Amino acid sequence: MNVLDSFRLEGRVALVTGASHGIGEAIAVAFAQAGADVAIAARNTGDLARVAERIAATGRRVAAIQTDVSRVDDVERMVSLAAERVGEPDIMANVAGTTLRKAMLAVTVDEWQRIVDVNLRSVYFASQAFVRRLVDREGGWGKIVNIASMTSYRGFDGSSVYGITKAAVVNLTQMQAVEWVGYGVRANAIAPGWIETPMTAGMAPTRRAWVEAHVPQEHYGVPEDLAGLAVYLASPASDYCTGQTFPVDGGFTAGSPWPAPEGQTSHYK
Repeated sequence: MNVLDSFRLEGRVALVTGASHGIGEAIAVAFAQAGADVAIAARNTGDLARVAERIAATGRRVAAIQTDVSRVDDVERMVSLAAERVGEPDIMANVAGTTLRKAMLAVTVDEWQRIVDVNLRSVYFASQAFVRRLVDREGGWGKIVNIASMTSYRGFDGSSVYGITKAAVVNLTQMQAVEWVGYGVRANAIAPGWIETPMTAGMAPTRRAWVEAHVPQEHYGVPEDLAGLAVYLASPASDYCTGQTFPVDGGFTAGSPWPAPEGQTSHYK
């Protein structure tokens, strides 16, 4: 097989949560561009319809499924509908997520539960529903792509519940890799840094300036920066890779640069 062919997804079906915008949209479209038929899920049907049009323009089949991933019954229904409308999924991308900017001393039980339900419980039970359908299929082969975060590894003020759930996603990915390897499943995760999405759009200018000063590449990423890695993790090219989490953060978790001398854009210029 030509190495580029191993990245192709022809004959595969992908299911992507949180696909109505941002990272989920970029991954869903990339899967279609790589040859997969795609079921997309989110709560916002208007945005889902727009993303479905982008996928249909690639010539691939697409199904838009309104889903509240915080509800386990809705997640199970989502996987069943994906199978009915575009075929049994081979690829599960758990992208749906939400955040909360609040000091730990002020977080309520209800706020805690909402973030946990969307960011962690949904990943657990959507993956479970996906693998249950895959277990009895001949020649089982499946890929799970979870979305963790740089907050999986570092503490940030006001991000405690979000960071805890994303740290748990890293461990959950390892558990999936070990427990489901016998079913032909490979599970990996992506840990984005600061990416231009609706979730980061409201950040204060001072905070954005801090980010740009501490990220070695000196700017935010865009959702498409994750798309190529997602295709790799969903494709046969990554068949010997499982249980891993890959940062995509402009180098932030590798370290922060020293301030450049005045008038220079880089310390080394």
